[in-house]
Amino acid sequence: MNYRDELRPWAIFQHLSDGHSFCVARLRTRSDADAYASLLRQGGGKFEVMFDRQPQEIPG
Repeated sequence: MNYRDELRPWAIFQHLSDGHSFCVARLRTRSDADAYASLLRQGGGKFEVMFDRQPQEIPG
């Protein structure tokens, strides 16, 4: 995970009918992600907000 992704840990994933999903957007706050997902849902489709932060690896 790069630095930019670490600044935006809330991700919106779109679930497709074939069982796949992909990240549509990454945002800094949960409230921003919920609001954006709400707008996306108005156009149709299934969208889910998730906290997507990988733990930092400790070298050594």
